[in-house]
Amino acid sequence: MMKKITLLGLLLAFIHFSFLSFSQNSNKPMAPISSKSFGKTPSGESVTLFTMKNASGMEVQIMNYGGIITKILTPDKNGKIEDVVLGFETLDEYIKDSPFFGASVGRYGNRIAKGKFTLDGVGYQLPLNNNGNSLHGGLKGFDKKVWQVISSGETADGPKLVLKYISTDMEEGFPGNLTVHLSYILTAKNELSIEFSATTDKATVINLCNHSYFNLSGNGKQNVLAHTLQLNAPKLVAVDNQLIPTGDLIPVAGTPFDFLTPQVIGSRIDQTENEQIKRGGGYDHCFAFDKPVGQFAVVAIAHDPISGRTLEASTTEPGVQLYTGNFLDGHLKGKNGAVYGKRSGFCLETQHYPDSPNRPNFPSTVLRPGNRYTTKTNYKFFVQ
Repeated sequence: MMKKITLLGLLLAFIHFSFLSFSQNSNKPMAPISSKSFGKTPSGESVTLFTMKNASGMEVQIMNYGGIITKILTPDKNGKIEDVVLGFETLDEYIKDSPFFGASVGRYGNRIAKGKFTLDGVGYQLPLNNNGNSLHGGLKGFDKKVWQVISSGETADGPKLVLKYISTDMEEGFPGNLTVHLSYILTAKNELSIEFSATTDKATVINLCNHSYFNLSGNGKQNVLAHTLQLNAPKLVAVDNQLIPTGDLIPVAGTPFDFLTPQVIGSRIDQTENEQIKRGGGYDHCFAFDKPVGQFAVVAIAHDPISGRTLEASTTEPGVQLYTGNFLDGHLKGKNGAVYGKRSGFCLETQHYPDSPNRPNFPSTVLRPGNRYTTKTNYKFFVQ
């Protein structure tokens, strides 16, 4: 009799434990960050795709090839979740033909005139990949490298991904062994925080940024010409016919570049009687902020009146390259069946000014041994 009671007790205990275990697992929240294989590069390097989520329904996907943001899913004013960045579904498409969709660009984002600069009396020649100039780090910049995954997981601020890349001395013509760390954090407030830090063993130049193309309509279903944009930028970095800075910072007041108050992006984009608009084929210019270099502040607000989605950008950088997809021509087909034609997206590339290594009047982009380069940009999403 005692043996039967003991067996019955053990059975009941097992059932109770199993029920508790099932209940706990079924109520367990979804992991804030997950990963999966995303294929291999032509050289055989494995690439991983990470997915970060928060309780508000926002989701961000990032791969360690190029530190590329492949998706940002956010709700519209009706709660519909859609993708608000341009990109592709597969790694092969990013490798084959991507105009820097979502990429982490470096060692020097934007243009350096004729790919030349002099540092501490030594002249350097970079590969030329943009009309006789150097653009976004050269022929094989940071956007085309597989970054080492340092960590991924939950933090007090939200899910966090940390990547690392070591750019060796004279890679793409740049001096110094440069060690770069890149972190992404998705907060509960629907902010995507992007931070770069770097050190070098030899004096070098550096200008890192993210190159996401935003389209707040969702899933790229229309162009961005009806979006409104406000920039805390009273001056423009004037450029020549090759989009190389002339060295002048010109006031935006009374020009198509005046976004000090909210303006519809498409309202003045084709005013080619303005020489700067003509040279850029629209907006492809660096705006100079009205704040000290290194001060973290809100610098831009973009809004789509149809979806209600709003993007607020904050940064420590002194400028932002506003690019409105002027060179997209419809030959690229992206996610959700979208065809990326002219002005399908806009970029807010927070950065130092183009060609700074050749412009002593611009904020310096020189990094020396013993110093640390740091930059932070937040993209916050909400509806209104």
